[in-house]
Amino acid sequence: MFINSIAAEDIDRLDLVTFPGSIQVISSVGSEFNNAIKYLRSQKIIGFDTETRPCFSATQPRYGVALLQLSSHDRAFLFRINAMGMQRRLCNLLSNDKVIKVGAAVTDDIRGLQRYNDFTPRAFVDLQKIVGDYGIKDRSVKKMTAIILGFKISKAQQLSNWEAEVLSEPQIKYAATDAWVCREMYIRLMQSRPVADGQ
Repeated sequence: MFINSIAAEDIDRLDLVTFPGSIQVISSVGSEFNNAIKYLRSQKIIGFDTETRPCFSATQPRYGVALLQLSSHDRAFLFRINAMGMQRRLCNLLSNDKVIKVGAAVTDDIRGLQRYNDFTPRAFVDLQKIVGDYGIKDRSVKKMTAIILGFKISKAQQLSNWEAEVLSEPQIKYAATDAWVCREMYIRLMQSRPVADGQ
């Protein structure tokens, strides 16, 4: 069903896709925050990711998680954790076992968020841990996206400053896309049969 690996030059030939829906950047608690939580709690599956300001020198202090991205099929919410902290209702959402949260390498992301406020993560899916069941060997989000969804995503903003006073449009698009593709990959995998089942 899926190829097990993909070369960089094959990814280059694919169409570049970004998140097609609406994106809200939320940096404080208020009506936007409340509406976002209410909406996300109503979803069965959401994409999950975080961004941290990169550290370019061994002598620099490590930065904390700056951004938490949560996305449905057509709505993405970017919570500026460095500005607002991990609010209790956000923690409750990540502890809600009725809402599946899908990401890649989620353990480090969760640990980073727990430094702000402790919570018990529930109903998380780590794509890197399940793609092997479908015969996929590549584990990076860019390669998994190309293999599972058949398009490429840009990683150009990955090492940008996620603590900037105002996030740029390319940063906002990148952040929303990263969370969204995780959700879309999971749904595509769930519509397919694992390799062991298909034999």
